[in-house]
Amino acid sequence: MESQTYRTLPHSTLKAETTYHLPDESMPLHVNANSPAVDVMTDLRRISTVTVASDTLIDDANQKMIAHGVRTLIVVDERRHVIGIVTSTDILGEKSMQLTHQRGARHAEIQVGDVMTPSGRLEVTDLKIVLNSKVGDVLETLKRSRRQHALVVDDTNGARQMVVGIFSSTQIAHQLGLVPAPPETGHTFAEIETAIGL
Repeated sequence: MESQTYRTLPHSTLKAETTYHLPDESMPLHVNANSPAVDVMTDLRRISTVTVASDTLIDDANQKMIAHGVRTLIVVDERRHVIGIVTSTDILGEKSMQLTHQRGARHAEIQVGDVMTPSGRLEVTDLKIVLNSKVGDVLETLKRSRRQHALVVDDTNGARQMVVGIFSSTQIAHQLGLVPAPPETGHTFAEIETAIGL
């Protein structure tokens, strides 16, 4: 099999007062490294965005994830501006455990805002770049940034940036045909690379 080099997608930080795109629905089941990147993007123009407020208790946020079958929630303020994301790893992993020890609090008292990744630390890729990219490029980007998730934005409809998609290493692994990993761990990039022959 011929070896191919993939590139890191250009990215920037999420702008203030970014909103998110609302519905339309469908995603191919099986992909490979050379498939179009959009084939592994959760398209928020087609699938309803599952959101949460920053003052939501993390146990309630976890129940919302389970109910909607997702591992990531977009954290929004009262004006629907994206202020961060929270993942099942944030809620069930080390971050929440450290907070309970530091504060002497119970797990049930921790809020989403305590464990989320705030918007200023979220790297985003423009939809125009994604439309001309491959799954391998997305994997390389996630691997280099050491993140399990990445947001896709579009600002062609005026000055306001809008989140239109999410990349998830777990979703990509699923579409590559890897056996599902335990929810709190996900697949490693080494496992994903082995599965696609990189």
